[in-house]
Amino acid sequence: QVQLVESGGGLVQAGGSLRLSCTASVRTFSSYVMGWFRQAPGKEREFVAAITLAAITWSGGSTDYKDSVKGRFTIFRGNAKNTVYLQMNSLKPEDTAVYYCAARMSTMSQYEYWGQGTQVTVSS
Repeated sequence: QVQLVESGGGLVQAGGSLRLSCTASVRTFSSYVMGWFRQAPGKEREFVAAITLAAITWSGGSTDYKDSVKGRFTIFRGNAKNTVYLQMNSLKPEDTAVYYCAARMSTMSQYEYWGQGTQVTVSS
């Protein structure tokens, strides 16, 4: 069973930065696509960013972002084993949400595994 553990959420003022981390208990980390989603109160969960780990070896990573976070958020694989990060800069109050890490095999279209979520609150 794949387990995802997130950390790094917290309270920050608008314009500030936070870095979220997600560590996966998998054997073949490079076989996965790792994503970040978020859910604000009263809203549906939405996609934020994803990285195709298999692509890292040849291109530095294949990434995708929600339009509203492009240029502010960066998803990347760090040196820590089986860990991806979401660096969030220039945070806005509308970024306030519970952020979830998710994983799927690169051959699957739906995310199969989810973390417990970490709260990010941006004050104005």
